[in-house]
Amino acid sequence: MTHSPDERLDLSRIRGWLFDLDGVLTPTATVHMHAWARLFTPYLEQHGAAPYTEADYFAHIDGKPRYDGVRSLLASRGIRIAEGEVSDAPELDTVHGLGNRKNAAFNETLADEGVAAYPASVAFLDAVQAAGCHVAVVSSSKNAPAVLAAAGIADRFEVVVDGGYAAAERLPGKPAPDTFERAAELLGLPTTACAVVEDAESGVQAGAAGDFGLVVGVDRGVGRGTLERLGADVVVDELDELIPGIETSAGDPTAGAPADRTPATREDDA
Repeated sequence: MTHSPDERLDLSRIRGWLFDLDGVLTPTATVHMHAWARLFTPYLEQHGAAPYTEADYFAHIDGKPRYDGVRSLLASRGIRIAEGEVSDAPELDTVHGLGNRKNAAFNETLADEGVAAYPASVAFLDAVQAAGCHVAVVSSSKNAPAVLAAAGIADRFEVVVDGGYAAAERLPGKPAPDTFERAAELLGLPTTACAVVEDAESGVQAGAAGDFGLVVGVDRGVGRGTLERLGADVVVDELDELIPGIETSAGDPTAGAPADRTPATREDDA
């Protein structure tokens, strides 16, 4: 059953919060959307395929590792190209070449425009950390450390499991739950004591596929109904809607106190 935050969810059992980055903590999802559009709008036109739309981003790309996003979008248009190598130049017409072309566009936009964390998400982060909870970032992007630094919140997180870490550890990306499960492990917490916080379809699916205590969907455009259907236990427009539940649990001396916690490890881009 999907709940509304108005029901004042009992969050006292949640001792770890596993946040997606783009679209949850920072509005870099918009930067990614623009970068993907700049990549695929002319590319699909050149191949005589159906035009690229914003719906394509949510259905085929959002939340996935970069090269998986390329594969998924191309498959939706019946386009097959060579895989190539991770080192492929952005100009090459390969899966890796296109992915690297998109990454170059993203980095240029980030440098030009910068990024600031969502105020409501920072307020929620303040609340969960004040309640003694532990926090991690779980992102498919290899740019996560740079984005966290640009937003000024890199020092807030004990653990970062990003695309570089996942590749080095051979962890399957979202919608598989493995990266979230690894973040919980690095925090020294059972998955049942952790909440997954996601705005992407693949991310919510990842949370629902694991044995997590809670899956929070943040509706940044996917749609409340879709997030609920994919497995979100609660859907919010902004994370500060959940603060009353955190404040209620903060008075519990056992809330946010992990049992047998092992030291967490900060993992940056490989």
